[in-house]
Amino acid sequence: MKLTRRYEFSASHRLDTPALTPDANRDLYGKCNNPFGHGHNYVLEVTLMGSPDESGQVASREALDALVGRRVLSRYDHRNLNADIAELNGVVPTTENIAVAIERALNEDWPLSARLDRVRIAETERNIFELEAKR
Repeated sequence: MKLTRRYEFSASHRLDTPALTPDANRDLYGKCNNPFGHGHNYVLEVTLMGSPDESGQVASREALDALVGRRVLSRYDHRNLNADIAELNGVVPTTENIAVAIERALNEDWPLSARLDRVRIAETERNIFELEAKR
């Protein structure tokens, strides 16, 4: 059985890679290459998989909320992803790379009995990225 919880956070970023010229960066990333950055209201979904325990739940929603709050929301919300998130240092903070960083942060020393199944993050209504968690 799977349990999915949805969270929101707002953050800014700039897509730019030093491997490309300024013109090539603008061509590749378009308005996302704005030198001053831009922001998104991200929607993060975290899915767990497991069997219901004696309480009839896959996992404690409160425990999951606290974990996501501590490892993701408190660190990412209202931050500049290029400058403020250590695991994105030196990485182009595409939503694909953000999903990988969040999956790693959540999966490290996983404390819940149900396992992390996937991380899904929507940058916009049209740009949604899903990552199956490493087992």
